[in-house]
Amino acid sequence: MDRSSQRKTVDIIVPCFNEEHNIDAFFRETQKVASEMEGYDFAYIFIDDGSTDETLAKIKSLAADAKAPAGAMRDAETPAARCHVRYISFSRNFGKEAAMYAGLRASKGDFAVIIDADLQHPPQLIATMLKRIEETGCDSCAARRVSRKGEPKIRSAFARAFYKIMNRYSDIEIIDGAVDFRIMNRKMVKAIVSMPESQRFSKGIFAWVGFETEWIEFENVKRLSGESKWSVWSLAKYAVDGFIDFAVSPLKFVGVFGGAITVCSTIYLIIEILKTLIFGKDTPGYASTICLILFFGGLIIAILSLIGEYIGRMYLETKGRPVYVEKESNLDEE
Repeated sequence: MDRSSQRKTVDIIVPCFNEEHNIDAFFRETQKVASEMEGYDFAYIFIDDGSTDETLAKIKSLAADAKAPAGAMRDAETPAARCHVRYISFSRNFGKEAAMYAGLRASKGDFAVIIDADLQHPPQLIATMLKRIEETGCDSCAARRVSRKGEPKIRSAFARAFYKIMNRYSDIEIIDGAVDFRIMNRKMVKAIVSMPESQRFSKGIFAWVGFETEWIEFENVKRLSGESKWSVWSLAKYAVDGFIDFAVSPLKFVGVFGGAITVCSTIYLIIEILKTLIFGKDTPGYASTICLILFFGGLIIAILSLIGEYIGRMYLETKGRPVYVEKESNLDEE
């Protein structure tokens, strides 16, 4: 039978961390979209990222409903029929990057969708993305926010600055406003999964592997319930991690800066020698000497810290630790 005449499978990968109040509403909204799309079979892969609330229990309930016999009673609010619900639960919180990687590893469908459970990523866009892929033949269709409505202005300013710096000083290009919400074909999923690095920055990985990507714009949407798990500190750390993972320009800058300091110091030394030979010995200034010592001492420490950050990441990668540790799942049952 011609492959094009067969129904295509779509795996919906949902990273979850303390989303007990959003799971059911997310599932209902996504199922509405799935039920209206002909020619596709949808399956869910929920990743419980070490949640401390009832997130895992909610996911297990959906999985149980999906396995129930056709004639069994089901909650009308939870239309789990005619779809597979799989899940992986981590032994602790390993972070969203690990959750996305776990979902992609477990995915077997023709397409894989990464989407958040808080409905900030509109499930209605899944249909638009699939249509765009079918029409253009691209490998991926991703979403980007065209506004940051409801987000603190200082946070928006730092986000835009991050994209500008990242695109200027790294070997990859990340679209401003890009989010993790995207759909990929099997070829691209395989390429991403083949990169088992433990220090992951998926936005950079999506760009690094290449493949043709189409972009869909959408307005920023407020979370359905709860607060964002991303604090200012975690976002700053995430930005630094992404920059260091995909840019070696800081190390090049350190080398250039060190060379410039050496040249300036040599010139200054020659000038001082000539002044001493011509005008005699000059009494050095105590304050200026202390200032120079403190400045260059702090500069050296900063440079060593930067180099140490790169070396530390190399050290962690050589350990070969897994990206995540699985506590339980129902993948074997499927």
